[in-house]
Amino acid sequence: MPKIQFKGIDVYFSDQGKGSAVVLLHGFLEASWMWEALLPELAHSHRVICIDLLGHGQTDCLGYVHSMDEMAEAVEAVLKHLKLRRVILVGHSMGGYVALALAEVNPDIVKSLVLYQSTARADSEEKKKDRNRVIKIAKSNSKSFVKKSIPMLFRPVNRTKFKSEISELKEKASQTSTCGIIAALAGMRDRPNREILLKSPPYPVHIIAGDKDPRISYKESCELADISEFVKLHTIKGSGHMSYIEAPNQTLEIFNTVLK
Repeated sequence: MPKIQFKGIDVYFSDQGKGSAVVLLHGFLEASWMWEALLPELAHSHRVICIDLLGHGQTDCLGYVHSMDEMAEAVEAVLKHLKLRRVILVGHSMGGYVALALAEVNPDIVKSLVLYQSTARADSEEKKKDRNRVIKIAKSNSKSFVKKSIPMLFRPVNRTKFKSEISELKEKASQTSTCGIIAALAGMRDRPNREILLKSPPYPVHIIAGDKDPRISYKESCELADISEFVKLHTIKGSGHMSYIEAPNQTLEIFNTVLK
């Protein structure tokens, strides 16, 4: 993968296809590899850039807190390196938080924003406490934390159906360093509420939600979609938080719609 220098570390990315630029930002415990199944189809009609966010994939850590804003700075650095002026931003889960942070400081670069099983809301106080609890667990045994966390992202009925895929996902996610895990958890915990960006954005916003998502409730996604006429909700039926595995055909169909 090509790389750029950002604040003294290497940030890795891939750049494939031709056409309108689409930037794919992965979620927590993921990396650019999460887009592998979708990439061949998307690259037929778009220039697709996948970025390993701070502390994930091949990209190193900067410290023990990676704010969503700092992750967004790294993404913007890649886009400047590639001389991209306007892009479609797609963020899965944590990647959506990063996309929102970038859209807040540089709205002119955003052609459209896709929150893929993500939210514009901040963590609740209860969720912040849970993040702190999880940080302690990850500090003591990050590998065990990863193995226990991954299945919980799936709809319960799908944990057996996609047993082999979950096993592979655990293996890939376990390569995330303890530093990367802790820094991302702290950054997600501290992120601000960005619902205001959905009220009158200068670009279309799409929310892709799994109606059985155990992490980002479908109810919350529906509420965010009701904020303004500029936000459109797309529902993946029967999917948990990992629809690119749980419902790949539905996911690709929606992507082909929102990326036009």
